[in-house]
Amino acid sequence: MKISRDWLQKYFHAPLPAAQELADALTFHAFEIESVEGDILDVKITPNRGHDCLSYRGIAKEISAILKLPLSSDPLKEDPKLEPVTDTIAVLIEDTELSPRYIAGLMKGVKVAPSPEWLVKRLEAMGQKSINNVVDATNFVMFNIGQPLHAFDAGKLSAVEEKYSIEVRIAREGEKLHALDAKEYALKPGMLVIADKNADATIGIAGVKGGEAAGITEATSDIILESANFNGASVRKTARTLNLRTDASQRFEQVLSPELAAFGIRAAADLIHKLAGGELVGFADAYPTPHSPLHVTLQVSHPTKILGVEVSTEKIRDAFTRLGFSFEETDDAFAVTVPFERLDIQIPEDLIEEIARIEGFDSIPSIELPAASLPAEVNQNFYASEWVREHLVREGYSEVFTSVFADKGERAVLNKVDSVRPYLRSTLVDGLNEALKKNVQNKDLVGLKEVKLFEIGTVWKDGKEVVMAGIVSEKEKAKEDPLSVFLKEAAAYDSLPLSATERYQPFSRYPSITRDIALWVPAGTSSDEVKAVIQENAGSLCVRIDLFDEFKKDDKVSYAFRLVFQSSETTLTDEEINAEMENVYSAVKSKGWTVR
Repeated sequence: MKISRDWLQKYFHAPLPAAQELADALTFHAFEIESVEGDILDVKITPNRGHDCLSYRGIAKEISAILKLPLSSDPLKEDPKLEPVTDTIAVLIEDTELSPRYIAGLMKGVKVAPSPEWLVKRLEAMGQKSINNVVDATNFVMFNIGQPLHAFDAGKLSAVEEKYSIEVRIAREGEKLHALDAKEYALKPGMLVIADKNADATIGIAGVKGGEAAGITEATSDIILESANFNGASVRKTARTLNLRTDASQRFEQVLSPELAAFGIRAAADLIHKLAGGELVGFADAYPTPHSPLHVTLQVSHPTKILGVEVSTEKIRDAFTRLGFSFEETDDAFAVTVPFERLDIQIPEDLIEEIARIEGFDSIPSIELPAASLPAEVNQNFYASEWVREHLVREGYSEVFTSVFADKGERAVLNKVDSVRPYLRSTLVDGLNEALKKNVQNKDLVGLKEVKLFEIGTVWKDGKEVVMAGIVSEKEKAKEDPLSVFLKEAAAYDSLPLSATERYQPFSRYPSITRDIALWVPAGTSSDEVKAVIQENAGSLCVRIDLFDEFKKDDKVSYAFRLVFQSSETTLTDEEINAEMENVYSAVKSKGWTVR
């Protein structure tokens, strides 16, 4: 999230340090900083703090605690009064698991106009373009305290006896929404939407985007403000499915406290009244299960045990005070009332983490762990598996992992993966044979003369679970033995063998094409020299060249090479490869070599 030092300064009477110093303070106590450009910090908020720190208020609280700078004001300190209450808006929530709270506020007689310069600059610092004073006010509040908001043109909604009805419900099959970005989105059942119940019309995608049909324009005079709480997983799924990620969805995805919605709508209504005038008719708040404060008790001795360094009562008290936590202290414990917005604090260890980071993790010395009192025990199954694995790799075998499910066996699975293979396997042989059949087709690609495979895995046989080791190759039938057969042989080694593998790389998902070329060259011409000419002219799609035949006759020598072509981006055609081979033929002929 981009943070403007100028905007952040509004939270403090005392002048803030330079942007780079603020970045250093946050880096060592809270968050990584992506960049600092002028007075703008790009702060990488960790997922566990997205619910409170994707906002200026959240970052200001962090700076206050880290630098011991008191806040001049805190927009979340005093409970907001959602008054007056109005019955001109009805709010209905179909599923409170997906929307725990929805607040609607009606304002009449507002004057939509360009925003003042200070507001335009605030939004520009966030990379946002100014739209109008009403929309800009909702965006300002979102960035300021973290609560997304939306404004609907009430004049475009249906009123029955001068009363509106907002419904939060699941989208219906076939529903579409023409959104504010001028694009039409096909909604799917499971997505949460905002609807004008009187007109039975969708006016927004919950937590993601509003609809154009109820958008704010210069002609708007009456508005309905939305400040709600939506299920984070639901919003994330909807935004991903529609490929529509917004500043609002980004915040809802992190999970917000439903308490924040009241602070958001009160702040937005007050700011809109200041910028656009109008009359606040009132609020309608659907909040079936209000938030109950969470209390976490921390024993005074606990931080010292966890952190491995002495943490005094004074340090605990100081950290909680700097963080603005409300607490009651006894001789041996602190009973902390967790702020509603700090959803990351659930257990005593969370409080200990807060103490450590505010104090500074660099203040906790590194201490070498004491030597183990008993020699380390080696798990015999693991040891034997590693020995067998390394032994077979040295013999030229490649390891495969095949499915543990089979079409027949002794033990059926209650929760079937599919209807074709409903049993747990009783042998590795079937899977190895299937893997051999598939891999033989690719042996040229990896330069193998013979495919040799092995697997170490669990089977269910004779009523018990057994770990088996099995092998198969083009020249030998699949066979398997219990891993226990090798325990004695593996135990003769004092240490585990180490792999000499230096690098791994993924295969292309597209099939390869193979071409062979055999040619006569003068005696004394090395195969490496011929291979180099072929490689130079075969093009970038040639991923492998192997010499597979060589013999001499009189004053000539014959070399036969296998060329493997493959793309990582598309399926190759014979025409493409034929063209590359023509280049190769021309090149070798220019050397005076004869293609057989």
